[in-house]
Amino acid sequence: MKILLLGRGGQVGWELQRSLSVLGEVVALDSAPADNPTGLCGNFADLDGLAQTVRTVHPDVIVNAAAHTAVDKAESEPALARTINALAPGVLAAEATTLGAWLVHYSTDYVFDGSGQQPWRETDATGPLSVYGQTKLQGEQAVASTPKHLILRTSWVYGARGGNFAKTMLRLAGERDALTVIDDQFGAPTSAELLADVTAHAIRALETRPELAGLYHCVAAGETSWHGYARFVLEQAHALGYPLKASANQVAAISTASYSTPAKRPLNSRLDTHKLQCAFGLSLPPWQQGVARMLTEITGKQ
Repeated sequence: MKILLLGRGGQVGWELQRSLSVLGEVVALDSAPADNPTGLCGNFADLDGLAQTVRTVHPDVIVNAAAHTAVDKAESEPALARTINALAPGVLAAEATTLGAWLVHYSTDYVFDGSGQQPWRETDATGPLSVYGQTKLQGEQAVASTPKHLILRTSWVYGARGGNFAKTMLRLAGERDALTVIDDQFGAPTSAELLADVTAHAIRALETRPELAGLYHCVAAGETSWHGYARFVLEQAHALGYPLKASANQVAAISTASYSTPAKRPLNSRLDTHKLQCAFGLSLPPWQQGVARMLTEITGKQ
């Protein structure tokens, strides 16, 4: 099996290099030309170069881990966000159809309007609140145009490599005596490692059961608010002996309304994973397990 991985430098892309390596040859590309083999393009703003790269590599599977994920910045550069999140996946879908290749793509809870309290199902009506959400939904629709597709919607992604919410909390708690964190947005922190492992498992299953193609929700089990997430991070860091000025008890709760951002965030980012677990025979671990493991890794404590 030959796999073309795009977006290798991101949190999910980095983990995919590991998880996909057991399936066959992986050609992993990033957006910067200097980081790629000569003649291959991983820049999603270069649609022609992207199409030519797929033709050159001629993969059996294309895994797209690239995206414009700067949610607030997307509000001021909608054309670029649309090119990267919608038009480029459309190019990949067209090339995948021509080759008869599988196309794996990642999407987001931001395609929903965040209303209610029930976990969103794959069949629920979408209603994105932001440019980011709108362009990611357009990307989903483009990818779904090729028969052999797998779309994984996820939320609150983090990884040991690169920046993430937990690292920000550790830094701020090391500098300040108290923190304020939003407590009325709910979701499940989901590790890039988990997404990568689920992806590899799913690709292997699709080889023999192509009827499993489609859209799935993939997040860790359980739910929390950003406030609850922050408290858990600081509690775990304290237990690991990590130096902090602010403890979990010094994290005050605030509402979304009191914290203005250019892009509107969904309050309900809960995703129902029943379809994924049943289709692929998976059991998704609680979110606390992955966060605790990541904290042990980045703090260097055992």
